[in-house]
Amino acid sequence: MMRTKYCLLLAVSFVLLFGALQIGTAQNSAAPKTTGYALKKPVFGGACPTCPWGAMAEVVKTALKPYGWDVQICYYCAGGPREARLVSQAAMATPPPNPSPDDLPTPKGPIDFGVTGAEFLEWAYMGTHDFAKDPGTPQKQLRMIANIGEATFLVVGVKSDLGITDLHDIAEKRIPVKMVAATYTGGAIVPEVLDYYGLTEERVKSFGGTFATRLDPGTEGNVFIGFAGVATGPREFNMLNEAAQKYDLRYLEISPDLRTKLVKEFNLEERNMPLGLFRGVNRPVPTVTRMGTVIYGRTDMPDDFAYTLAKAIDEHEDLLAWTHMNWSYNRHAVWKAFDVPLHPGAARYYKEMGYMK
Repeated sequence: MMRTKYCLLLAVSFVLLFGALQIGTAQNSAAPKTTGYALKKPVFGGACPTCPWGAMAEVVKTALKPYGWDVQICYYCAGGPREARLVSQAAMATPPPNPSPDDLPTPKGPIDFGVTGAEFLEWAYMGTHDFAKDPGTPQKQLRMIANIGEATFLVVGVKSDLGITDLHDIAEKRIPVKMVAATYTGGAIVPEVLDYYGLTEERVKSFGGTFATRLDPGTEGNVFIGFAGVATGPREFNMLNEAAQKYDLRYLEISPDLRTKLVKEFNLEERNMPLGLFRGVNRPVPTVTRMGTVIYGRTDMPDDFAYTLAKAIDEHEDLLAWTHMNWSYNRHAVWKAFDVPLHPGAARYYKEMGYMK
């Protein structure tokens, strides 16, 4: 019996000792954090430096530096709705699947805040459109910091020699066009436009036409649809710039009832595409425009940081002018983006400045 008790005691001691060693090993092997608010190194979900959201990432990093913050940029977090998903889920910033020596460094930590289109943020917060089937939708933990104005128009350009004066002509006359539709911009908006005019990829090809989503080298086109502004760097926005330089284009009006529908369903605004926006725009063209570029985070963003972020963007708004984008800071609108709540830290700053009451 004494031997049994001794053996039992020895076994228990061994288990306890083994457990302690395992815990110690796990603690020693755990990598120390290198990013986050506590270290003043939050990760910003951005994009490549020549992309719109990448340019905003550089603005935010530069603006926050004088306040002691070292923003870590994820250059691979873009992709339409993807950016809002990564921020809402506090996902890890991950490098490209097949990185090359020229790829930019990727922060080793979860994404803390970021930038996206105002409509994408609204859809993620409300759980609609591209986000309707996402896990955890709606993403009510999202909070807005600053809405920066950006004129990005829905543009329809067709080669003048086609004789097309309305997009309805293509389906009604079964014209075999070479369509380039940037369906990756604006989420569900461009596909909605194509459906309205009966110009899905399948139907365009049934007329003997071709369908592409990018104006890549070697791609021929004579009908171009997508969002564009003055930006010339990112391919998703310079498609129309390139097409306008290569071809003589006629710019078509978006049908009035479709404009009304897009404004109501997709949080857009009716505007005229201004004269001279592209080569050949010689009259105002009725269309719709997106509502801005939003810097945002989650409810776990510290109030003091949200306050400093709003302050930094305001005090360094001049940085917006020295990018390839057509951004503008409007103190009457910077603090609102549809139904997405303003972070309390940012609200405190805007109230102190008298921008909001």
